[in-house]
Amino acid sequence: MKIPTTLKHKPVVVSENYEQVDGRYAGSSDAKGLSLGLAQWNDRGKVDISAKVWRYTGEKWSRQSEELPLHRVLDLSILICRTMAHFREAYKYQDLYDPQEPIIDRVGLQGDAMTVAVCTDNDKIKEDIKLFSQALSDDDELIGERLRALSRILKDMGY
Repeated sequence: MKIPTTLKHKPVVVSENYEQVDGRYAGSSDAKGLSLGLAQWNDRGKVDISAKVWRYTGEKWSRQSEELPLHRVLDLSILICRTMAHFREAYKYQDLYDPQEPIIDRVGLQGDAMTVAVCTDNDKIKEDIKLFSQALSDDDELIGERLRALSRILKDMGY
């Protein structure tokens, strides 16, 4: 299915077969494509690039399609990686984290640091963290395959 080019987000680089590789939803995903392009929020004289997940309801392009600035996509990747690293060692804690020190990491970015922490404001955190850990474990092969691909690409780019 072709990603629309007449909407506010202007695709430049696309993956129009994303529904075939969308993790556990592959083959039946409503996420039909990914694109990198000119952001829909651009003002005159100011151009931002964004990443977009294009969702299709079967009848029309969905308003639930997401558009993110590229740095946020990378920030989410950092969050995923630090979370996965935490859960590899989480078995050491009775509740899969240290309630006295819920901060997992502080990742230095732009003169400050992005805090990665267990959400202790969640009143069901003890139950939810166990469910999260199990789901992360169940998806280990899917996520690991993507991280290995990303690692290879980053190494090829000199990172």
